[in-house]
Amino acid sequence: MSSLAVDLSRTRGFLVADAAGRPLGRVECTMYGSRPDHPDALSVRSGRLLGKRRRLVPAEAIRAVDAVAGVIGLRVGSEQIRSFL
Repeated sequence: MSSLAVDLSRTRGFLVADAAGRPLGRVECTMYGSRPDHPDALSVRSGRLLGKRRRLVPAEAIRAVDAVAGVIGLRVGSEQIRSFL
């Protein structure tokens, strides 16, 4: 994976994996907070039908982004990523 600066707003649909390589889900959308032009986090959705779960992945937790393969690797484990609605 490459750790080059990547525009997180163009990562919709990318697979997200934790530090151990376990998949967390796919990027549903970027989330903005402190600045309207720079994403602070990603909304990651797992599950298909009834067991849908969303996680909030802060930009600081991202270790590397492979734009060719469509994969985002995190520097933290899945237990450190917060769930939300």
